[in-house]
Amino acid sequence: MALLGLLDREPSHGYDLKRDYDAYFGRGRPLPFSQVYATLGRLARDGKAVIGEAESGAGPDRKRYTITEEGKSEVEVWLAEPILPEPHFQTELFVKVVLSLMLGRPAEEYLDVQRTAHLARMRELTDVKQKGGVVDMLLADHGLFHLEADLCWIDLTEARLAALAEEVAA
Repeated sequence: MALLGLLDREPSHGYDLKRDYDAYFGRGRPLPFSQVYATLGRLARDGKAVIGEAESGAGPDRKRYTITEEGKSEVEVWLAEPILPEPHFQTELFVKVVLSLMLGRPAEEYLDVQRTAHLARMRELTDVKQKGGVVDMLLADHGLFHLEADLCWIDLTEARLAALAEEVAA
């Protein structure tokens, strides 16, 4: 949907879409070219984009993609839909704690290691926030808030480990 939304701005080549995706959404996780072109192929197949004539340039011929009315409509619907606010009831973090207890391993040590990793990532995000533009600040804040919630959960879980150990041992 992000690529279709970027395409809604103006007709673009796959290279330009990848560049813009990476600049705004791919921080630390750039989109592979293969995924860009596979997605564009599906969008064209499904009638959400059309492929223009190949244009020659300095490198290989490039195809400009244009969003269709069906594609524009899908972007509008997608933008208007809220993201489900439901929390995940079984995260990997939770699974590791429960399995540690079930296997008789020290869950406290796992929680301490996880806390240390979260704090290190929070320092990195704080640095990004201080040095970056508005996009970087907002992305860093989003990550920081999630990590902060995880830290609260880690502290709460650590306080309840004895009760949890009894429950999962039964």
